[in-house]
Amino acid sequence: MTDADKIGIDKLVSLYLKIRDKKVELTTDFRKKEEALNTKLDAVKTTLLDHCKDTGIESVRTASGTFYRTVKNKYWTSDWESMSKFIVEHNAVDLLEKRIHQSNMRQFLEENPEELPAGLNVDAEYTITVRRKK
Repeated sequence: MTDADKIGIDKLVSLYLKIRDKKVELTTDFRKKEEALNTKLDAVKTTLLDHCKDTGIESVRTASGTFYRTVKNKYWTSDWESMSKFIVEHNAVDLLEKRIHQSNMRQFLEENPEELPAGLNVDAEYTITVRRKK
């Protein structure tokens, strides 16, 4: 007799759903509180940035701490075809992040089971999916 048989499969499913619901409740509550704090932080950051801009200074030391203004650049492309050509042309693969697109890799391997890239690792494990009764 397994542990599942002793406890009862229906009770385990019910318990699973209750725990999952509680996690959703806690996560939702946390995100609401975090959003409120982020809104306040953004307002303070905006005020500090405005102070730097208005006074022409880059950093300020106070009794509580120091703040400074820096430039943060973000890069993206709206033309992946041209970006891909550029990367190949300049041998600049390091411009991309090193990660494998999971579903595309799975599809590639399903369609080309004889083609395995060197160094490819696969971690497979069974998992359980529980759906609520409709």
